[in-house]
Amino acid sequence: MKFLIFCVAFWCGATLALPQSELIRRPVSDHRIVGGFQTAIQTFPYQVSLMRSGTHICGGSIISSKWVLTAAHCTNGYTANYFAVRVGSSNKMIGGAIVGIKTIIQHENFNRFTIDFDYALLELEHTLPRTKKIQSIALPKQGANLPDNVKLLVSGWGDTRSNTESKVILRAATVLHINHDICNGAYAEFGGITDQMICAGYLAQGGRDSCQGDSGGPLAGNGTLYGVVSWGYDCASPGYPGVYAKVSAIRTWIGAKTGI
Repeated sequence: MKFLIFCVAFWCGATLALPQSELIRRPVSDHRIVGGFQTAIQTFPYQVSLMRSGTHICGGSIISSKWVLTAAHCTNGYTANYFAVRVGSSNKMIGGAIVGIKTIIQHENFNRFTIDFDYALLELEHTLPRTKKIQSIALPKQGANLPDNVKLLVSGWGDTRSNTESKVILRAATVLHINHDICNGAYAEFGGITDQMICAGYLAQGGRDSCQGDSGGPLAGNGTLYGVVSWGYDCASPGYPGVYAKVSAIRTWIGAKTGI
């Protein structure tokens, strides 16, 4: 769920949707793919559906045969037995394989109010096979930075804000990496963004973004995972690009916890 800036109902017990998320864009974590296109899991074989109690709630990325990276706000407050991932399916409700979660390693510095350090590692109960529909994605080097305006892809099964676009079949959107200082200014009223965050979208016109249900999913380019869908103000709104947890900021942490 992309953290919307208004409290997400299931998370806060209110009707406001917080981070991409809280009423002050305290970040909101509730995302959907808006302005994108329908696609197939073969194109995004690293994409998983994260389910809680059997229902899709977030996305995630396969980073090895035993590990998935998602957002901490997707797992916060729950133990591993509540979760499983569906892999190898374009449909979030059927197909592929369902694999249980053995362990959740949430980043120690995760802050549910600022949505900083929004990372969670999921250790799978079973090793994943490598197929055309199930593959891991490469990780960037620690501290690596993206050029401004580089094209990236965000994918997931989140809200599309369209009655004609299915939320059941995987969708994706092309977005542009937004300069850190510019994005920080765009979110100044909400406290700005941190060094553990990157932004992507279309600043002036909006129109394409992740949204509710996409949280935890991948922001990728050239076969590398650069971001984790995290939060933002509304979805695809002009002036407010999507905010993602920056993977290169915690590459060393991932290695220390998983051996990858």
